[in-house]
Amino acid sequence: MKITDNVIKEHGLTAEEYKKILTILGREPNIVELGIFSVMWSEHCSYKSSRVHLKNFPTAGPHVIQGPGENAGIVDIGGGLAVAFKMESHNHPSFIEPYQGAATGVGGILRDVFTMGARPVATLNSLRFGSIENPRTRYLLEGVVSGIAGYGNCIGVPTVGGEVYFHESYDGNCLVNAMTVGIVKQEKIFRGRAAGEGNPVIYVGSKTGRDGIHGATMASDVFGEGGEERRPTVQVGDPFTEKLLLEACLEVFKTDHVVGIQDMGAAGLTSSSVEMASRGGSGIEIDVSLVPRREGGMTPYEVMLSESQERMLLVVKKGTEEAVMKIFHKWDLEARIIGRVTDTGTIRVKDGSSLVAEIPVASLTEEVPVYERPIKRPEWQDEVTRLDTDKIEEPGDYNEVLVKLLSSVNISSKEWVYRQYDHMVRTDTVVPPGSDAAVVRVKGTKKALAVTVDCNSRYCYLDPFTGGAIAVAEAARNLVASGAMPLAVTDCLNFGSPERPEVMWQFREAILGMSKACTALGTPVVGGNVSFYNETSGNAIYPTPTVGMVGLIEDLEKHTDQWFKDEGDMIALVGENLEEIGGSEYLKALHGIDRGRPPAIDLEKEKNVQGACLKAIKAGIIKSAHDVSEGGLAVALAECCLSRTAPIGASVELELNGMSPAAVLFGETQSRIVISFSEKNLDIVKKTADSSGAPFTVIGRVGGGSLRINGLIELSLTEMEGAWRETFFRLQERL
Repeated sequence: MKITDNVIKEHGLTAEEYKKILTILGREPNIVELGIFSVMWSEHCSYKSSRVHLKNFPTAGPHVIQGPGENAGIVDIGGGLAVAFKMESHNHPSFIEPYQGAATGVGGILRDVFTMGARPVATLNSLRFGSIENPRTRYLLEGVVSGIAGYGNCIGVPTVGGEVYFHESYDGNCLVNAMTVGIVKQEKIFRGRAAGEGNPVIYVGSKTGRDGIHGATMASDVFGEGGEERRPTVQVGDPFTEKLLLEACLEVFKTDHVVGIQDMGAAGLTSSSVEMASRGGSGIEIDVSLVPRREGGMTPYEVMLSESQERMLLVVKKGTEEAVMKIFHKWDLEARIIGRVTDTGTIRVKDGSSLVAEIPVASLTEEVPVYERPIKRPEWQDEVTRLDTDKIEEPGDYNEVLVKLLSSVNISSKEWVYRQYDHMVRTDTVVPPGSDAAVVRVKGTKKALAVTVDCNSRYCYLDPFTGGAIAVAEAARNLVASGAMPLAVTDCLNFGSPERPEVMWQFREAILGMSKACTALGTPVVGGNVSFYNETSGNAIYPTPTVGMVGLIEDLEKHTDQWFKDEGDMIALVGENLEEIGGSEYLKALHGIDRGRPPAIDLEKEKNVQGACLKAIKAGIIKSAHDVSEGGLAVALAECCLSRTAPIGASVELELNGMSPAAVLFGETQSRIVISFSEKNLDIVKKTADSSGAPFTVIGRVGGGSLRINGLIELSLTEMEGAWRETFFRLQERL
């Protein structure tokens, strides 16, 4: 095929980038080489617009074993064990074909974790959809949830937590961010590297088809109206094959045969071979005629760029190849030697006796184009932060407000979603979906992991720096409220087009805010994903830097959940109420307003509040703990009452201190945790808070059949539960 300007453009390359390719090769590329450059230099694979900003993240810490740059980050949890975890996006594919897009997103993130040698023990997801009144939103919701359930339930890894948000900014681009957590012995950690000249390269897993070709390039572009024309670039998943692949890989890891292993994810065989060679400081030679195929007539271009699922690339020690392939054959999987490691520093692709591509590895990894995109603060930014509270009338009926908030799609129970997921498979889930964080035991130990995902994109739209910091702080607060010490972060940074200076300003500011919070709270970033081009016809999503976080509970018996337990227990607020109502769910649900300054975040206060709560939980003197977030204190108290097993009421008196009752009840001031405990422990709980420098106020008692607050709110458990639980089930009837 002749390389024309149109062909170059169709491959997502600029004229300047093509000139650089000519310089690197010293000649014109052929179509296979152009395809390889196209996917490896795509935004999705190269991070060419984000690299300069990602350097701001703190990535080292006392628990970090593996930071960014590998398939997953790894942190030490003691006793010779470690946790591997990662979060990635599958946004564009899920918008085009929601079931397979979401399903293969789950499959891909599972492979990222078990390729490190870890057995996956939990998955989570963060989902964003458009307005619930948009008919396509309901179609996407049903398809995405079904895809996650269909893949995760079949492979036997519990889906234990996540978040689901709706906002009209996602009408043209839904977000599907998937996270997996796995356990690995520290002496059995594997990495994606190709080393040892002459060592064989083995292809294992499913056969290669034409699905997913140029998926990485598609994920690095905006949509026009529709998007269905991209359907052929969405991969098709098979969770049963993935289960076989998982078990076969874990079996081969018990040997000493494996030098390196890499998932064939975005850009398929191209990225796995190139990235392994890059990490190993080597070259690699592949013969595509040896690659197992499920379709006839495939060209070398198609084989190299296919993103067919459930495939891995291994480099093994020379002489062990037969033993390795025997293991995969035992699990009814393809396993074939397709190449070897070289010392040339190039990737050479052959088709039998014909050489079809030869490219320096460094040009596809270290020497990719890196852009410092123009940055400009949006002209509308000041306007959206202005909020005239005098024009917002105080509600006439606070009961009505609380009912409306509890029944809003962003606060109401997500049971309709997570009951489709098997969250109890493997029997290690201690706290299932529905509390601040999921808790999963570490088999054979007293330890447990707490895991969560979090982001308030409205805050990030109004102030990306503050929103980014709050995403980190709230994720850590969720873990602490469950009794865990936060360890580290993985992220999924979802933004519009990087070619727009206003988007790059949002991106930079969010990263700076996240970095500040990560440094203050001691939670380094050990991996993640950037997803740009989440916009359609010039309309970008709200900036959504989703944070996934893992925490360690040293003694599983000392974990907590958010629900009140016993009649007569005292209720206290760790933290303080401030008059902050900007960016709240209250303003959106009651007044249709996305305006104002989001709540401020004082990271020193945040540390003190988290420290006090964690000390008290470890001392065994707290029965429940719940982070105050969307909907404010009134919603948090209602959620504490609505246990799935034994709902119980509460009586609360709050000091208004001259503040608007609506702000105190529904404002979203940060660094607050509602706790409950036996009255006999009041003095020690208070001393714990005081010694940590955390504000502490007793605000009420557990008991009764209703929630009563200051004579302003009195709702029965039945009324609250009906409002909170029924929204999604009513929505289900409309699907």
